[in-house]
Amino acid sequence: MIENKVCCFTGHRPEKLNITEQEAKKVLESAVKDAISRGFTTFISGMARGTDMWAAEIVLREKENNAGIRLVCALPHPDFEKKWSKQNQELYNYILSKADEIHTVCEVFSMGAYMKRNKWMVDHSTLVLAFYNGTPGGTRNTIEYAKQNETETIIL
Repeated sequence: MIENKVCCFTGHRPEKLNITEQEAKKVLESAVKDAISRGFTTFISGMARGTDMWAAEIVLREKENNAGIRLVCALPHPDFEKKWSKQNQELYNYILSKADEIHTVCEVFSMGAYMKRNKWMVDHSTLVLAFYNGTPGGTRNTIEYAKQNETETIIL
C-alpha cells in the first residue's frame, strides 16, 4: 500500500467545526482535487464522523472518473461506529464497501487506539490535509505528530 503520493485526512467532528457541513465539503473537495493534480493517488480516511467520512465520500466520487485513485480506510478498532446514528452507520458501511483497502489498527477498543490509528495514517502518508479549529484534541495531536515527522501538512 505504501506509495510515494499518499494523502491522509484529519479533522474535527461536525459539531466542532466553525463552518457548515456544505462549506466544509467544498473546502475538502477543492483540497482533494488539488492533491490529485499534484499526483496523489492514494487517500487514507480514519473514518470518523465529519471530516474523515466527508473526505472519503469525495475520494469515492473522484475515483468514479479516475481508476487510479485508491481509498484506504484506517479503523482504530472493530465496531467503533456502533454507537453512532443509523444514518452515520449506513454511510460508514457504504464507504467501507467501496474502499480499496481496510486497515484495522487495534484488535480491541482502547482510548489509545485512536491516536495509534492517526499515527499509522501519518506514517503511511506524504501529505496530511487537516480541518483544524485550533482546539486541543486528536486533530491537534495528529498535526503535531505529522510536523515532527516532517510530513507536509495543510491546514484547511
